[in-house]
This record gives sequence, C-alpha cells and structure tokens, in this order.
Amino acid sequence: MLTPEEIMQLIQSLIWLLAGVGVFIVGMNFMGDALEKSAGSGMKKLLGKISNNRFSGVGVGAGVTAIIQSSSATSVMVIGLVNAGVMTLMQATPIIMGANIGTTVTGILVSLKNDFFNMAMYVLAFAGVMMGFFNKEKIKIAGSLCSGLGLIFVGLNIMSSEQAFGNPLVESMFMGVFKVIEFPLLLILVGIIFTALIQSSSAATGVVITMVGSGILPLDLALFIVLGANIGTCVTALLASVGANENSKRVAFIHFTFNVIGTVLFTVIIWIFREPVINLLVSIFPASDAMSLQMRVSLFHVIFNVTTTVLLLPFVQHLVKLSQIVIKDKEEKEQTLSFKFVDERLLSSPTIALMQVKKEIEYMANVAKENLVKSLDGITNGDEKELSAIYENEKIIDFTNKALTKFLIKLSVLVDESAEKVIGSYFHVLNDLERVGDHAENFYEIGVQMKKSGLSFSDSAKEEIGEMYGKVFEMFDIAVNAFDNLSSEHLDDLTARENEVDALKKKLNSAHVQRLASGDCSMDHSPYFFSAVAGLERVADHLVNVGYSILNPTGSQTENN
Repeated sequence: MLTPEEIMQLIQSLIWLLAGVGVFIVGMNFMGDALEKSAGSGMKKLLGKISNNRFSGVGVGAGVTAIIQSSSATSVMVIGLVNAGVMTLMQATPIIMGANIGTTVTGILVSLKNDFFNMAMYVLAFAGVMMGFFNKEKIKIAGSLCSGLGLIFVGLNIMSSEQAFGNPLVESMFMGVFKVIEFPLLLILVGIIFTALIQSSSAATGVVITMVGSGILPLDLALFIVLGANIGTCVTALLASVGANENSKRVAFIHFTFNVIGTVLFTVIIWIFREPVINLLVSIFPASDAMSLQMRVSLFHVIFNVTTTVLLLPFVQHLVKLSQIVIKDKEEKEQTLSFKFVDERLLSSPTIALMQVKKEIEYMANVAKENLVKSLDGITNGDEKELSAIYENEKIIDFTNKALTKFLIKLSVLVDESAEKVIGSYFHVLNDLERVGDHAENFYEIGVQMKKSGLSFSDSAKEEIGEMYGKVFEMFDIAVNAFDNLSSEHLDDLTARENEVDALKKKLNSAHVQRLASGDCSMDHSPYFFSAVAGLERVADHLVNVGYSILNPTGSQTENN
C-alpha cells in the first residue's frame, strides 16, 4: 500500500514523464516543419517523380517522411492527393510503404542518446532559439531545425531522468505492470492505444526506446509494443479518410492492412523464435550501455518496416484489389463541384498544398481559355449550341475562385514570409482569371442576343473581331506560360501584345464608325460591337496581370473590371 508521500511522488513522476513526451513531440514538430520549409523544392521534386514504378514510389514515401518526420503526416498528405485525383491507388500504395521506412529515422536518432550527445543537443537547442531572433528567414528556419532536434533529446532526457523513469518507484511500478501484461497480444494492444492517443508512432517508439535504455522494459516485451505502435499510427490516416472519396478510404485501409500483415507476421516469428531473435539483436549490439540497448530496438524497427515492404511490394495490385472489394464504389450521385488538385487535408503539409494550388489555378486558366475560344464562335455566329457548356465552365471558374480563395486564407497562416507573397499573387491571379471568364460568357451572350434580334456583324467586322481575338489568344499563352514556369523571359512580349490590342481597339472603333457613316452597319450593331471590343481589351489587361504576378506579388499591373 502506497503512502500519501509515495502517491504524490508517483504523480509528480508521471507529470515529468508526460512533460518529456510533450517536449519530444514539440521538438519533432519543430524539426519536421523546418525540414519541410528548407527542403520544399526537394519535396516537389520527389512528388514530381510519382509514377507507376513501385520502387520509386517507396523512395518517394521514405524521402518525404524522412523530411517531415511523420509517417502519419505523409499518409494524410497521400490521402489528400488521392482525394484530389492527383494520384492513383497503385501510385499511393508504394508511397505508404515507403513512409513506414522513413519513420525509422526518428528511432535511430533517439537511440544515439548518451551524455556527450545530450550535452551537444542542449547547446544546439539553445543556439536554435537564439537563431530565431534573426530577421533572415533562412536563419530562422535553420534555428527551428536546430532547436527541434535539440528538444527531441531534451524530452528524452526528461523521460529518463530521476524525476520520471529514473525514479525507483516509477521503475518498480512499470516493471510490475509489464509482468502482468507480458502476453504478446496485450503488449501489441498497449502499443496501438498509446500511439493512437499521442498520434505519433515516432514518439511512441521513442518512449519505448527510452524505457529499454533505462532498464525498465525488457527487450523482448518492447518489440511487441513497437509492433503495436505501427498499427496505432494508422488511426490518423483512418480519421483523415472520413468524409473523403472511396479511393482515399482505400488508401487508409491499405495503410492499415499493410501494418497489420507485417505485425501478424513478426508476432508469429518472435513468439516462436523469441530467443534467437533477441540473441541476434544482442549479437549486433553486444555492449550493455544505454545506447546499445536502445539501438537494438531501433534496429528491429528498421528490420520490421523494410522486411514488410520487401515482402508486400510485389503484391501492391492485390492490396489495391482487396481494398476495392472491402470498400465498394457508391452509386453516383448528382455531380457537385470540387477541386481537381487541392484537398483540405493537404493543409497539414503547406509546401505541397501551395504546389497543388498552383496546379488548380493552371486548370482554372485552361477552363477560362476554353470559354474564350468558344465565345469567338458565339459572338460571330450567335449559335446557342455551346451556351450550356459555357455556363458549366463558368460555374467551375466561379467555384474555383471562391473556394480556392478560402483555402489560401487558411494556408496563409501556415507558411513563411516568402510563401505569403506567393499566396498574395495567387489571390490576384484568381481574380483576373475569374474576370476573363465573365468576359468570355458576355461575349457569347452578345452573339446570342444579336441573333435573337435578327442582327449579325458584317464580314469585315467579324474579321476585325477575329484579329483582336487572335492577339488575345497569343497573350493568353504567354501569360499562362509565365505563370506556369515562373519565367519573366517573355513578359516584354506580353506588354508589347497588350499595346497592340490597345491600338487595335482604337482602330476597330474607328473602322466601325466609318461603316456607320457609309451605311454598311446600323446603329443597332454599335452597342454590341463596342462592348465586344472593349471587353477584349479588358481581357488583355487581365492577362498582363496574370503574367506579371510572378514579379509583383502584392498587386496587379492594371486595375480593370
């Protein structure tokens, strides 16, 4: 029976333990965020290599997870990309497998803990905090990386201190608990529950490694908890798939199935060959110091994830088919507007989210150009056959403008200063493209209204409008290419074309007045002609804004409606 003093001492030790876990997780988040910001271009290159090649998929998953220090975050990001239709199940499955390999990096870092290394990490954490006071963004990011790495070891040392795991009372309590629940399936359940609660298999594995290093947890029991942690990390992905489409739910199911199969396989092996497995790990790290004890657990974590990936990689297609059997497609409902490349879940990885926003804007630009092309036929022929298609495309443009603006507002608070400027330019580009779409719709409606009124432009007027359209189409390609490639190479050409459009507007208006004087056109044509020419000139202005957005992220070149 514990005395009141011992109970208070136990409570204090548990608080120290929780504080250590908290500092550890904060350090991981700091380091992961800093790595993601500093390696943003690297992540883009990795994701740009997404293909149907399974080995490259595993490499991408391992690389991204090593950068952001969280297999759960990688899984959520993949679910977001699948939900947005950017990635197929066959492409996503190897990435999920690779993510499990990438997450072992944290365990290896944790195992390096010793007195000299701890002191170096304390200094690194302090240096990182000091670097945060600099104004230069790169130094701040480097500071976050240093302080994050340092805090990981501060958290580990808090957990292993005399106030936490180092307390004899806590040590005896945990050892007593593990004697009661030494049954493998119970230990796996402990790993699942603990990881699901803290939402991080890296942190859970870090705690287990620290307990083994402190002598509280025997190695053979620790292995089963690590296996459970790999299943527990799937909870984040399962929660992220709620409300997503069927394919996204299948990604979460495949992630869960992969870890369950691996856990079952290794549980059987360790259960039957426990002593040979332990002897193998001990033979690789024979010393009895804390680091060697910890490295045994880390090595097992690496072996588990690599072996499971190697065994299941040939069966990717079978895992996909199983997920399709378990999670069936729902009957198609009335189609609702949604993003093509963006998903809310991508907010957990701002660098990737910003990359997908750019793709969404490029898609919006293509839809706007499609309407502009259709409007040429409408304004010259007045045919209503494309009117419904124009309206459907306009719905997509309006939806993208409003929904992507809201998404960018959420994203803006998650990024650094340089990315904020990019987001600022995106707001303007969205507005300009939306206005281009409005003008295209107006052009088509001009033609329809004229036909209903029994009017039509003369051949010379149609030729003049066609010439102006040609100039605008050339500008569209230059502007979108500049935005797509972030290149200012042809912006002078864009400005020159815009000046040509301005001059052409005056020329066309003058020519129309001459036709009125000669009787080739009536006054009834004038509102439609002048409106079309003025609208095309405004489209040209908006396209200049789109092109120059890469140089002027805080505003547009021109202000037009």
